[in-house]
Amino acid sequence: MKKKEDKRKEIESLRQDLARLQNLFVTGYEKLRVEQDFELRKAVRNVGGKYRVVKNNLAERASEGTPAEQVLKGLRGMTSVAYTTNDPVALAKALTTYARANPTFTFKAGIVEGRAIDVKAIHDLANMPSKEAIFARLLYLIDAPAQRLVTALNAVGRDLAVVVDQGVKENKFQA
Repeated sequence: MKKKEDKRKEIESLRQDLARLQNLFVTGYEKLRVEQDFELRKAVRNVGGKYRVVKNNLAERASEGTPAEQVLKGLRGMTSVAYTTNDPVALAKALTTYARANPTFTFKAGIVEGRAIDVKAIHDLANMPSKEAIFARLLYLIDAPAQRLVTALNAVGRDLAVVVDQGVKENKFQA
């Protein structure tokens, strides 16, 4: 059993993390083996996130006065949190992929950009394209009209050159 001072340090450490983050996923991890836990931590780390097992009552105390307070209240069972200050879609994808391979790993709730979301929204978020893919589509949409305009403008000059060239070849022009 932890000493009171150790609990206080853990609460303060968790409170500091919760106060500065915008993206958090609350999960259940019952019956995970050590190798599975290692895989999960590695997957979270690869997308720039952090993973932490928490005691329910300590997490509830640490979340007081933070945006995470609403999702860390009244937790039951074995609980862990995965969080990031970067791209929440990448973390949601990594966690969802892991949850498909390990059905004992479940979602309880989440916070994205400071707003609480439910389990269905987490799965919807995981199905979104990555930030890079969205930027690529946006750039294509911005670039496509300009590209069509340049093609149309070039077509007029090209068509005129073809007509003049055919006229010269067939001696249609008299000097």
